[in-house]
Amino acid sequence: MSRCTAPVYGHRSASAAANCPACSSRSYNRGYSSYSSYSSYPSSSSSGGSSSSSNSSSGKSRNVKARWSSTGSTVLYTPAEIRTLTPLRENVEKRFNLPDLRDVFLCHAWDDRKDAAKELHDLLESKGVSVWFSEKDVLLGSSLLREIDKGLAKSRVGIVLVTPSFLKRIKGEGIADKELSALLARDLLVPIVHNTTYDDLREVSPLLGSRSGLSTGEESMTEIAEKLAELVTPESILN
Repeated sequence: MSRCTAPVYGHRSASAAANCPACSSRSYNRGYSSYSSYSSYPSSSSSGGSSSSSNSSSGKSRNVKARWSSTGSTVLYTPAEIRTLTPLRENVEKRFNLPDLRDVFLCHAWDDRKDAAKELHDLLESKGVSVWFSEKDVLLGSSLLREIDKGLAKSRVGIVLVTPSFLKRIKGEGIADKELSALLARDLLVPIVHNTTYDDLREVSPLLGSRSGLSTGEESMTEIAEKLAELVTPESILN
């Protein structure tokens, strides 16, 4: 009999369940049955939000508002995303009154600096998020590693943009690998998987791959930026 992979890898999305040998034949239009049978996630009442109708286009059968969502927010999360982001939100709130902190440290591969990383940076800044981004924060002639250390220390949370280029950089134990090690030690990071998969990530970094996060395979970069902005910006804390 095929064994379900949920206890080990989780069913972060409908696509993840589709890859499970035990659950691939089940329909996720029947109330997230396989996903919820292995894990207990916050309901709409416990997360401070309200239930919403399913978003069939993205394969999500249950969406809720987060407890940190403002009254007028239209941003919806899966139960798995609520579970993933809640500890980071709690840390953001604890560090809210510390002076001179950026909202986010963006960890990315050098090859992505003018493409996916810049796109995510620009989207976040357009939504009022202050981002530490090497392209603008490391001055010519400065020590890159030293500036990265400063950026990590002066940011509330870290975002790891996981792309094919990033996976190659980790294998080569370059700058991206050093940034990742520091972020993992702080336990304040969100993996954003883009143009690759969690399976690919687990092969290169089992520790990072064991963490739930967000994926552009499930929603657009704009939607991901909206969730991150709601998670970390001072306005969302004061509301």
